[in-house]
Amino acid sequence: MNDIKKIVLTGGPCAGKTTALVRVIEHFSSLGFKVFTIPEVPTLFTQAGMNYLTKNRAFFYEGEKATLYIQMALEDRFVRMAEQCTEQPCVIVCDRGAMDISAYMEPDMWEQITRSLGTSTPELRQRYDAVLHLVSAADGAEQYYTTANNAQRLEQMNEEGLRTARMLDKRVIHAWKGHPHLRVINNHDDFERKMKRVVKEISNVLGLPQPIQEERKYIVELTGALPDDAIESEITQTYLLGDADCEVRLRRRGWDGKYVYVHTTKKRISDHDELVTERQINLSLYEMMLSLADPTRHTIRKLRQSFIWQGQYFEVDTYQDRLNGLVILETKDIGEGEPVKLPPFLRVVSDITGHKDFYNYNLATRD
Repeated sequence: MNDIKKIVLTGGPCAGKTTALVRVIEHFSSLGFKVFTIPEVPTLFTQAGMNYLTKNRAFFYEGEKATLYIQMALEDRFVRMAEQCTEQPCVIVCDRGAMDISAYMEPDMWEQITRSLGTSTPELRQRYDAVLHLVSAADGAEQYYTTANNAQRLEQMNEEGLRTARMLDKRVIHAWKGHPHLRVINNHDDFERKMKRVVKEISNVLGLPQPIQEERKYIVELTGALPDDAIESEITQTYLLGDADCEVRLRRRGWDGKYVYVHTTKKRISDHDELVTERQINLSLYEMMLSLADPTRHTIRKLRQSFIWQGQYFEVDTYQDRLNGLVILETKDIGEGEPVKLPPFLRVVSDITGHKDFYNYNLATRD
């Protein structure tokens, strides 16, 4: 059967999703993929007469319930269509996904709606192979924020509108918290770099080789409190026995006492390219595969705090056990010569970008 990947493109207002969708269609069609795109359902509903700002709670509830119902139905029908395209690989790209809807209402109403439709938050997250969140231009790239390209946009081009856009951006990220392949795409002065990152992340999901890129990495000390909206997760990482040119790991990642389990393989296919394969597994398989742990490497445990600062996405890893006291700041997709907008509540002790001793794979060998 055709291995169909379903990917969400999401983000706050004026994040570049429309342009990204065009780029994705052109790029992957040229590689022989059949690309299906699911339109943004709330926009369809707004154009059809739905008012998401209504004070009528019953009307709002029925409108949001219908929005989720149609979102799932559209996706399911397109999956069935894609299953018939046996002559070429398929990818389905959703302009926003089911969990985006939850960002615009109170948790109690969301729980009521999902229950009435026979689903749940964990089930809705699992519908997708990857979620790519494009950071709103309202956060770190305000000079590019505009309402001109979307007549349905409710956030205006003023300071209050920018604050609203930033708030919605973070609420959408929180809605997808717990998805094992959530990737946050930074803003850049060069918009083209943002589009290339989208293509790269989708290529990874499709199992296409990608250039090896170094992430900016620093040993830091916390000098103040992290943002209140930082997302915390617990990570347990175990490396498995594998070939010399292949890194294999198991990762258990937990949010609020709920866990996902991911098996990852990184294989170098040249000096400059690697193939990364990730798949979510269940608890039983995770526990069984732990028996294949590499005896020369320790299990790594760390607390990760993720947040956006001035349009750039950061992860602060606080290591535990024998690495206790080590705190590493990491940010992805910062171009050569592009400044890192380091938060003021962190003090850089050392720039360790490219230092192989601080790769997790090698940290696991430290006694």
